[in-house]
Amino acid sequence: MAKINLLPWRDAYRKQKKQEFIALLLAVFVAAAAAAYAWVASVDAAIANQNSRNQLLERHIAELQKQVDEIQELKRIRDELSERIRVIQELEGTRPLIVRYFHELVVAIPDGVYLNAVARKGEEISLEGIAESTTRVSSFMRNLNQSDWYTEPSLTSVVADPKSGEQASAFKMTVKTAMLSDDAELEQEGDM
Repeated sequence: MAKINLLPWRDAYRKQKKQEFIALLLAVFVAAAAAAYAWVASVDAAIANQNSRNQLLERHIAELQKQVDEIQELKRIRDELSERIRVIQELEGTRPLIVRYFHELVVAIPDGVYLNAVARKGEEISLEGIAESTTRVSSFMRNLNQSDWYTEPSLTSVVADPKSGEQASAFKMTVKTAMLSDDAELEQEGDM
């Protein structure tokens, strides 16, 4: 039998397989590196895209917040103006009432009663004056009680005042104003 030496062929085969393995390993490494780079690049691009969208949203949110602040300021100004208009309308509406209150006060004062001071605080009117006698003070209170424009007259004090007359008395009283409905006011004005 002839001697065949297979070692060089096996060595060549191993060398070839080793080179193929290294080539395959390098190809896989390059492919993995390319895939990793592509994935990192796509993630970076997605992050950059999302950041730009976030900045755009933040700009729009800032603009909208500025508009909301302006709207709130306008609402506050509108409420202030509405309150001013309401107060002005209320004052305009009650202007004739003051004349009616003074007219009713003059009608209710009997002869011999003189007022020194009239002060109003809210719905309450404080009256100070001098009467020729205490009966005139009680007559004044009855007249105020019968009036449609005043309610609850209350005598605070009655003090003799001899320097104003023999039976003269200085008095202090409070009376509340009565707000009439519009229909009652029209009827009262129609009676005049």
